[in-house]
Amino acid sequence: MKNSLLISLCLFISLYVSAQGQDTIVNQSLNEIVISGTKFSEKKKNIAQKIDKISSEELIMMNAQTSADALTNSSNVFVQKSQMGGGSPVIRGFEASRIQLSIDGIKHNNAIFRAGHLQNIVSIDNNALEAIEILNGPASSVHGSDALGGVILLKTIEPKLGKSKKIKLTGAQALARYASANQEQTVNIGIHFGNTKWASFTNATYSRFGDLMQGKVGEDSIIALWKKNFIIARNNGRDTMLVNENSFLQSNTGYNQLDILQKFIYFSSANTKHSLNLQYSNSSNVPRYDRLTELNNVGIAKNAEWYYGPQKRALAAYQFNKTAMPYFFDECLINVNYQALEESRNNRKFNNNNLQHRKENIGVAAYAASLRHSDKIHELIIGTDGQLNFLTSKAFQQNIETGYQEKIDTRYPDGKNQMNLFGIFAQHISKWIDGKLVTNSGIRFNYTTLHSTLVDTSILFHLPFTDLNQKNSALTANLGVVYMPSEELRFTANISSGFRSPNFDDMTKVFESNAGILIVPNENLKPEYTKNADVSFLYDNGKIQLGASGFYTQFTNAIVTDVFTYQGQDSVLYNGSMTRVFASQNKGQAFVYGGGVNMLYRFTKHFSMSGNYNYTYGRYAVGDTAYIPLDHIPPTFGKISLMYKQNKWYAELYSLFNGNKKLKDYSPSGEDNLQYATPTGMPSWSTINLRAGATISEEITIQGGVENILDKNYRYFASGISAAGRNFIVALRFKM
Repeated sequence: MKNSLLISLCLFISLYVSAQGQDTIVNQSLNEIVISGTKFSEKKKNIAQKIDKISSEELIMMNAQTSADALTNSSNVFVQKSQMGGGSPVIRGFEASRIQLSIDGIKHNNAIFRAGHLQNIVSIDNNALEAIEILNGPASSVHGSDALGGVILLKTIEPKLGKSKKIKLTGAQALARYASANQEQTVNIGIHFGNTKWASFTNATYSRFGDLMQGKVGEDSIIALWKKNFIIARNNGRDTMLVNENSFLQSNTGYNQLDILQKFIYFSSANTKHSLNLQYSNSSNVPRYDRLTELNNVGIAKNAEWYYGPQKRALAAYQFNKTAMPYFFDECLINVNYQALEESRNNRKFNNNNLQHRKENIGVAAYAASLRHSDKIHELIIGTDGQLNFLTSKAFQQNIETGYQEKIDTRYPDGKNQMNLFGIFAQHISKWIDGKLVTNSGIRFNYTTLHSTLVDTSILFHLPFTDLNQKNSALTANLGVVYMPSEELRFTANISSGFRSPNFDDMTKVFESNAGILIVPNENLKPEYTKNADVSFLYDNGKIQLGASGFYTQFTNAIVTDVFTYQGQDSVLYNGSMTRVFASQNKGQAFVYGGGVNMLYRFTKHFSMSGNYNYTYGRYAVGDTAYIPLDHIPPTFGKISLMYKQNKWYAELYSLFNGNKKLKDYSPSGEDNLQYATPTGMPSWSTINLRAGATISEEITIQGGVENILDKNYRYFASGISAAGRNFIVALRFKM
């Protein structure tokens, strides 16, 4: 990683500006309000666990295409991609089902979230977001199952009340954006209506993405490896590999997406608020680019078609919030919600006429209820929550020439599938010595049940049972301390634990064969656990901000796929051949440690330089003494930025960078996607980028930028698609 050009420029400007005098600057970051720490509004400085926040202003200045790209641009979270229509966030070496996604306080994880790379975050429209909060480290005592490595909470925009009793337009937003690297065309419109008691916010975004152009500058051997040299055409009932005339164009990456948000709020009294939250997201087919680039050992494409069907997400939620209650508890928060989700996998082998379709529909009903008591010293929160998952799994294949259809094995059991999670929890915050010393503590008990039935067990492989049942319980806790001896200094120490209950993807997948492997169910799975300790330090005198954090996490009872015996046999006759039997098992013991540093230097009120650097190391125990690399561990990554911001305009010159991921540090599990790397691993890289915006009237802002100015050819670790090459972006925003 060499950022010499950007660093030299930053240092030169800093010396010049420092000589010109300085303005008085007051830091307000620790007084930011967050909700990920306790589920209620709380000042960030009172939470011992590390929380990174991306504000509404930052989201607008980022001008990112998706929520996954916004996380990437923040450099607080590493994001893997298997295709353009996706993004799998990684927090401290934990990914997918091992971190929790939350939308407006509603758990987005469901019973089919897998432990591999997960692309669901793109179904959440970043143009409808007010903020993103990233809670680093285990957080199950507050947020329940799946928060092994952390929580990403995405908060949508609140409707704006009016100043009179008449219903009037209280606000509006609109966006039109074009990006050259994938011919993005995005339009967004949002409208607020309301009076003094009632308000509505309606928001809609439509995006069309073409095929993504990768960078053209780099080592010839790497460029040759990642070029898309062929496309597949269908001629006279046969698949044909044709030469891709523009091999830097990653064909079969484009897709479309529609997102709609409707929110209502109503104050029945000054202290009683009712909210209705309706969300809908629907994509077109999303090509799985990495699978469409794979070749067999004689250079023939493995797949002619591989795409996710339209990913649909619908949410309806009602929330009741009452403050200034006359009893011991002074605030009450109740939320009941339902989510309906649909996803499918569709694939056809090269020169095979059978297109296979596997579709899952999952309905998720949930509730959460919490009470908070607060006084000058103590804050006590108690609550309960639950989630009920109902899954339907269907599968068939269709001959694309004749139209003939027949049943094939489903991804999950084809009968009734239900998973329920229930929890009770308590959190306590105490403020001592005039608020200089703050303690956090909490505990949660969770109970989980899972039941699946198989209807047709003889399509490819006969199972002697038709029912799968599981009951699990888990206890987690957290304890933390914050010490602020002065307004400039803050120290924290925190211990916390997390758990994840096995879901359908862990326990019930049947008939999934790959390279001579047959995975069978295992009813004896138990929850996975993490235990974590971390410390942090922050110094901020209004001009210079310096921060550092470190953590150590033990991962126990980890669910891994390993050799198994079925009815006493290690191999069975499957699809006409003897096949090794594997199953998910609680065999993993691992550790992860790391940390990060960040800095911010404010030359003047308007001009600043910032940067951060993140490091993660993880190993998995094999036997009593041997350790091998743990999967999902990103290389070092971070960002360096030079920002100038006034009321009317801003400009940012910044560099994103990733360190080298050496071959010896790849996990042998396959989750790190070694097949998409180079023979030595994933090379380090850095990009230089520029973005700016100017307010040309009270309501209208023009934004522009150039990403990857040097047109570097690079990939994020474990990704099966190359990042965008030089990308010109222009956008027009309206806001009132």
